[in-house]
Amino acid sequence: MAAKKPSPWLKEFGAEVTRIREGVGLTRTELATSMNVTRSYVGQVEAGTTRCRRDFAMRLDSALNSGSTLLDKWEDCFRSVDYPRWFVGFLKAEETATLLRVHENTLVYELFQTEAYARALLLTDDLLTGRTKRQATLTRSDSPMVFVVMNESVLYRQVGCRETMRKQLEYLITVSGWNNVTLQIAPTTHYHGVNGSFTVATQRDGNEVVYLATAIGGSVSKQSDDILHVAKLFATLQAHALPVGTSRDLIQKVTLERWACS
Repeated sequence: MAAKKPSPWLKEFGAEVTRIREGVGLTRTELATSMNVTRSYVGQVEAGTTRCRRDFAMRLDSALNSGSTLLDKWEDCFRSVDYPRWFVGFLKAEETATLLRVHENTLVYELFQTEAYARALLLTDDLLTGRTKRQATLTRSDSPMVFVVMNESVLYRQVGCRETMRKQLEYLITVSGWNNVTLQIAPTTHYHGVNGSFTVATQRDGNEVVYLATAIGGSVSKQSDDILHVAKLFATLQAHALPVGTSRDLIQKVTLERWACS
């Protein structure tokens, strides 16, 4: 049987361990001895042939006096393992974007989801942690401008319990007041050519990546024709969506009339 190829994320983490270890002048044997593990285990981690635990990354930071560098790297690499490989590239584009244009047809936009709403949708704690980390993109000092058009039906589609929905919609009202967020609600009707949710991530250099959601997962594209097509759809949706203030009023109305706890 052919040997299993190391994951690129394992290799990326291992390369960082090697870089820091060599930078402080330690051999693998010296590092292994200080951590009370075998030299071969350190070698496996550095080669990317084994996935270490989170607490081992913390111990590496301590042994190498690297602050939280390796813990942060571990989370960057291994939280991505739970995502399909094709989606990981988009996550990196999302994290470094200066502009995000989003259409959500079925659920609340992932970066606007409360923990309870997200927990009702996700299968693992790692995925929940990964989503929470992604949401930090919106509150960093150089946060992107975010333009979101959500279908009106999202406000009525129950995810979790009624309290979860009430708090989620209340959070949408809060988010809609952020300086870097423009949130509009599109009335539930047919929009020609719009068949699902999508996100366009624009980088500072003008490069763009589009994520298209599908029934079996999704796809990511950097093709100019795909991006132009989606940009046109987004412009159409924005033109037909309710204005920002009216959208906020609708969210408030649905919160009180549909999800207020009796």
